[in-house]
Amino acid sequence: MNPNPLIGVIFHWLGGLASGSFYVPYRGVKRWSWETLWLAGGFFSWIIAPLTMGTILTRDLIPVLRETPGSTLFWCYFWGMLWGMGGLTFGLTMRYLGMSLGMAVALGYCAAFGTLMPPIFDGIFVSSVLGTASGQVILVGVGVCLSGIAFAGKAGTSKEKEMSVSQKQEVIKEFNLKKGVLVGTFSGVMSSCFSYGLRAGDPIKAITMQHGTPALWQGLPVLVPVLLGGFTTNFIWCLALNIRNKSGHEYFSSEKTQAPMTLNYLLCALAGVTWYFQFFFYSMGETQMGKYKFSSWTLHMASIIIFSSLWGIALHEWRGSSSRTKGWLAVSLGVLILSTIVVGYGNYLGTAAH
Repeated sequence: MNPNPLIGVIFHWLGGLASGSFYVPYRGVKRWSWETLWLAGGFFSWIIAPLTMGTILTRDLIPVLRETPGSTLFWCYFWGMLWGMGGLTFGLTMRYLGMSLGMAVALGYCAAFGTLMPPIFDGIFVSSVLGTASGQVILVGVGVCLSGIAFAGKAGTSKEKEMSVSQKQEVIKEFNLKKGVLVGTFSGVMSSCFSYGLRAGDPIKAITMQHGTPALWQGLPVLVPVLLGGFTTNFIWCLALNIRNKSGHEYFSSEKTQAPMTLNYLLCALAGVTWYFQFFFYSMGETQMGKYKFSSWTLHMASIIIFSSLWGIALHEWRGSSSRTKGWLAVSLGVLILSTIVVGYGNYLGTAAH
């Protein structure tokens, strides 16, 4: 299969749409603690969806994983566990900062670390990135993406200065800028470990293709051990919160809370499966980026922020902001869209040269 960066960018945009949208159904969950809804949705994200889609679209999923060297499975699982720490604190970031600002803070760090560290670890950063015209264009695109994220952060801090506490808490009930930035920073750095887990799973891609899996779906089996690691971290944390807050009964009965159980589970399932589709499309987009597949992470992060910002606008998180603040937001969206074009063009140059 010949790489096609344009199709790759489209796949990454679809993944960004899924990631930027997944938290919306959670807003409809009633009378459940955060840890309950997060784990209920996560079960669909990290266990059910990857096993189901991997079984349907790839060949011999379980035999492929059995043939995979134990060291490969370990590193996929290990990086997934570290990513899980970022994932669970990502939910807290949304609680404290809202979708627009929360995404910008967490994903800014995630974009930088997740994009640049894999080629540095692989020892190809100087030769394949700095040493080629296409690699340099991609690096410029990464820089444009980070500047777009910075503009999004500027818009968020500008909004924070303009709005009263009651206004902030009207749309984000637990708004807390200081706590949100600290949690978002930790979340972003740890979340970038997902990129390392995907890179560690390259041997799994080779094995599944030997079993006859089409190249487009080769990344799906890798998601199984990586997401299992993420599930482990989130399960332990949410279970601890269930015990501390005495909220474990919420999974099984509505007697105390009067929660709409069926509706809550359906919304969590929708949120969880929508979340999974970000990496479903990510794995497809990565196959189209040629030797510069590390740039997929930048495209993914930029797309997520674009769509989450649009959701933030739709959900009135920017209500009460000045035209100046909204202008910063518009600039950030424009710059992020530009970054996806620049990165895509850099990948095109790389594939055209071969």
